[in-house]
Amino acid sequence: MKSSSALFKTGSAGPVAGIAFMVAGISMFSLNDALGKWLLADYSVAELLLIRSAAALILLAPFVRKTGVAAFTTAPQPVLQIARVVLSALEVAMFFWAVSYLPLADTVTFYLAGPIYVTALSVVLLGETVGWRRWTAVLVGFVGVVLALRPSAASFTLPALIALGGSMFFSVLMITTRMLRETQDTVLIAGQIGATLLFGAAVAPFGWVTPSWRDFLLMSLFGVLSIVALACVNRSLKLASASVVVPYQYTMIVWAIVLGYVVFGDVPDLFTLAGAAVIIAAGLYIFWRKQVQGGREPASPLHP
Repeated sequence: MKSSSALFKTGSAGPVAGIAFMVAGISMFSLNDALGKWLLADYSVAELLLIRSAAALILLAPFVRKTGVAAFTTAPQPVLQIARVVLSALEVAMFFWAVSYLPLADTVTFYLAGPIYVTALSVVLLGETVGWRRWTAVLVGFVGVVLALRPSAASFTLPALIALGGSMFFSVLMITTRMLRETQDTVLIAGQIGATLLFGAAVAPFGWVTPSWRDFLLMSLFGVLSIVALACVNRSLKLASASVVVPYQYTMIVWAIVLGYVVFGDVPDLFTLAGAAVIIAAGLYIFWRKQVQGGREPASPLHP
């Protein structure tokens, strides 16, 4: 009879545990986004990212020490590594800049289109071949983005365009992460958090508001949640195949709608709901086709 630990790794409990970790990670990412939106009512994006990143790096420090300095100094393709961390800082800043003005569900909907953009960009940046079925799904996904933007010239506001631009930056970030897949995970994560720390340190002094102890602790919690959530997502992908757990990442839109309503009183309109449904359907189809063909999309469309 197999031991319980062996069953957890290879038996039926593996996929169940993987799904549980994915759902837990998505829940924490969603709470993180809602907490960030709430704090942005009183503090700048740069200040929020500065304190968030400092707390996250403190939590990550033991893993950085264990990995060693050499892993950072000898990381492959240093120019691309620098480009990646710059993209990371920009997309995180754009996400929280947009979410400070837009309902949480609207901003999340734009970011759910990431796998669709990745599919289109992979042809140019990675030389991948995309068949007509996935191209059709890409076009359908873009229809979902247009729906979420709302088909009116007056609705193309600056925050909506910032969210759309941020989601595109994040798609390029996923492509560069795939290109740097030989780099150790700790190096990749520490680089992203370090970049947002530098961004916050450079910009935060221009709009600094000294936070209360309560808000300082909440900003620190903001950073801790992001690291723990990312760890849950990574753990889920070790316990179960990507085809089993990745679709559960789309529960983020459910959390965004619920938290947006409960915390901020936001009620998503029909255009946002319809756009989200179309984007999710197109994204799931693209992921499924990639699995059928033996390839794999980036495992996690999430930022730490």
